[in-house]
Amino acid sequence: MKKDVLIIGAGPSGIFTALEMLKNGSKKKIMIVEKGLPVEKRHCPKAKTGKCVNCKPDCNITTGFSGAGAFSDGKLSLSCEVGGNLPDLIGHEFAQQMIEYTDKIYLSFGADKKVEGVGHDEKVKAIRLRAIQAGLKLVDCPIRHLGTEMAQELYGKIEKYLTDNGVEIVFKTECVDLIVEDGRAKGAVFLPCGKPESEKFTVSADNVVIATGRKGADWLEDMCKKHNIEHLPGTVDIGVRVEVRNEVMEDVNEALYESKLIGYPEPFTNKVRTFCQNPGGFVSQENYDNNSLAVVNGHSYKNTKSDNTNLAILCSHNFRPPFDEPIPYAKKVGELVNMLADGHILVQRYGDILAGKRTWQEDLARSNVRPTLPDAVAGDLTAAMPYRTLMNIIKFIEAVDKVVPGFASEETLLYGPEIKFYSNKVKMDKKFNTNIEGLHCLGDSSGWTRGLMMASVMGVLMGRELI
Repeated sequence: MKKDVLIIGAGPSGIFTALEMLKNGSKKKIMIVEKGLPVEKRHCPKAKTGKCVNCKPDCNITTGFSGAGAFSDGKLSLSCEVGGNLPDLIGHEFAQQMIEYTDKIYLSFGADKKVEGVGHDEKVKAIRLRAIQAGLKLVDCPIRHLGTEMAQELYGKIEKYLTDNGVEIVFKTECVDLIVEDGRAKGAVFLPCGKPESEKFTVSADNVVIATGRKGADWLEDMCKKHNIEHLPGTVDIGVRVEVRNEVMEDVNEALYESKLIGYPEPFTNKVRTFCQNPGGFVSQENYDNNSLAVVNGHSYKNTKSDNTNLAILCSHNFRPPFDEPIPYAKKVGELVNMLADGHILVQRYGDILAGKRTWQEDLARSNVRPTLPDAVAGDLTAAMPYRTLMNIIKFIEAVDKVVPGFASEETLLYGPEIKFYSNKVKMDKKFNTNIEGLHCLGDSSGWTRGLMMASVMGVLMGRELI
């Protein structure tokens, strides 16, 4: 099977590569191969069962057309200060221009025209002042909120547009290897999910684009080692998902929608930040490693709201030689937390952490903050989380409480583990060429982006190079 462009993974970067090629009149034969399902077939049974049923072969929340983005909150960050390090590669001014261009594509497919986090200058100034006094940096970023249910609808339209215009999309098929000969990418080897080895098939292509997202971080690391793709050890973020009543976050939610706060708490001075804030949202579970690792996340719907706001607090871990396995390290942390919760997400009250005691289920029943993840197991995060990570989180929560009074309440809920598996940062030039001719790496799988918008921007730029 021969194609001009082979895209491995149907996340935002892969989708927008094909989309931009079509928009510019490319007649090249494009194939996208995706491990998961079409967006219209991606359904989480937990909505009916009330608990995770470990979908096979992969979690529908993390895998399928549009990647994890379709089942997440669906937020498009409209500032180049948010979303990874792509501006360092292509330039900050150009990155902002590309965000504005890519945003128009989202609007053309039905994204909400309303932009959150604008028009409240005086409130933002007051919040920023409190952040400065607390030793934190506030990054105010305009947000276009798709909403979990509306994101699926929007990406469904994009999927139909691609297939209607000749892009071949193969689902439920896993990439098992790249084909690299004499320093040049020649294609890849695939296996339909659940099928015997004898059903492997090969697709050859002039250009191979890896767009496997966070879900493919492990696989890409293996490919980099096997085929000598130049890369550097990446950052891994380990933390918790925090949940409080909406009343606590009311001012911040109204003024900013998503408050992106960054700090470097003593004594370790690791970077700690808030991420993925969901006003009126719901805490959710994602599964990795063939459903053997449960990881917490959060989302919010456009029309259905809870009484709580949830957000992540993430501590960045950067390692130096001789250690170069940040992803396995983070997984070990996650496995320990899962072990304490019998394979589920663990939840603990902040006050119980400070008091040196575990949380019991009856404690949660008496609290003002009722968990929006009903099958989370009450327990003790301190028995599994690394000391350095936990101390950074505690110190950061203390600082955030000065910005948002009530944030460090005794009944504030901490869910774990929240882990962001970023791939090792692949060495590339501004045109996303790796040291292997004809091989390109995009989005979160490249280690250069974090989130829907920046991954989409990277795809747009790749599409222009491949027209």
